[in-house]
Parts: sequence; structure tokens; C-alpha cells
Amino acid sequence: MDFMKTMAIAASGLKAQSGRMRVISENIANADSVPDSPGANPYRRKIPTFNTQLDRSLDARVVSLGRVANDKSDFRLKYEPGHPSADANGNVKYPNVNSLVEMTDMREAQRSYEANINVISATRRMIQRTIDILKA
Repeated sequence: MDFMKTMAIAASGLKAQSGRMRVISENIANADSVPDSPGANPYRRKIPTFNTQLDRSLDARVVSLGRVANDKSDFRLKYEPGHPSADANGNVKYPNVNSLVEMTDMREAQRSYEANINVISATRRMIQRTIDILKA
């Protein structure tokens, strides 16, 4: 039945977007963390990727969370000579996480998640209306 395929495809989108939100929340949580010792590297931002694959049981393409890559951009340096994690020059390395970018990504993930929820809700309403018509 195509309704079940539709719901399964939307469910794969929900799962992928929830994984994306998990990675983004990890980035936000570590945005201001510092390394344990001077000279060590702080948390490195993670970037989620998506894969599409053919689900043979559904005979349709579904999405899944793929590899989570590390962002290779430079760390933020802040001059704080009295900080315990400061290097010999007085600079402290902070994660390469930009909270504004993370919030934008979170908003996009939220919109996509809601779109998949709406697909499931619309499909359920169509199934219910079909059943109501058959009962009459």
C-alpha cells in the first residue's frame, strides 16, 4: 500500500533530522569549552551528512544520517594570559563552533522535521477519510 511507503519514507526523514539535531546540539553544548591543558586542542565542530539509499522492501529511496565529519576550520584564539589553558603567548584555543551558524542549522533541521511530521499527519488523515468512506 502506497500510504505505508509514504509514512516509512517520512519516518526515515524524521530519524535523519533527529540525528542531525543531536550533532548540532553537541556542537552548541561545546561552543565555549576549553582544552584541559595548555597547547591541547579544544572540541572540534562536527558536520552531519546524509545518505540516500534504496530500500528494496519499500522500493523507494530513503534518507539516513551518514558519516559525521569534523570541521577542519581553525580554532578561535582569544588572548587571556591568566587562563589555565593559555599557551606561552597567552592565547586560549576555543572550539571552531559559531553559535549563529549552529542555530541556523538547527532551525533548518526543525523545519525539515516538521515537514516530515506533516507528511505523516496528512497521510493518516487520508487513510482515515478513506476508511470513513468505505464504512458509509
